[in-house]
Amino acid sequence: MPPIIRRAVKEDCTRMLELINELAVYERAPQEVTVSPDHFIENGFGSNPVWWAFVAEEGGVINGFALYYIRYSTWKGCKMYLEDIIVTEAARGRGLGKLLMEALIQEAHDRKLQGITWQVLNWNEPALNFYRKYNARFDDEWVNVMLDF
Repeated sequence: MPPIIRRAVKEDCTRMLELINELAVYERAPQEVTVSPDHFIENGFGSNPVWWAFVAEEGGVINGFALYYIRYSTWKGCKMYLEDIIVTEAARGRGLGKLLMEALIQEAHDRKLQGITWQVLNWNEPALNFYRKYNARFDDEWVNVMLDF
């Protein structure tokens, strides 16, 4: 059965959080996932959502998702920010990432956004190679800055 790419719904959040935790383990930072399920759900499906997502479903199981939000650039205008694109390790190599990326690109075009921005760890060669297939531009000039509370 071919995979289905669809917009995420509230009921997908439990599985999405499982994949977020899987990604955190892969990225060597499982302790960094501190978002509560209630906070995650409210911010995606409450009265004022700040994120949207597509899920990749195979045989009724979500094996990947791409979560994004809209950011504003004073130089460019509205751009999509890809927070995470995740395909569970067991489902990699079946084209789910490609289908999710194509859904994101189409969404950005449909919303008339000025592009898509995201981050990738410099040691994550599979991800870097995946993004190179889209002729993504890598920027080593800017430094990530965070203020945590």
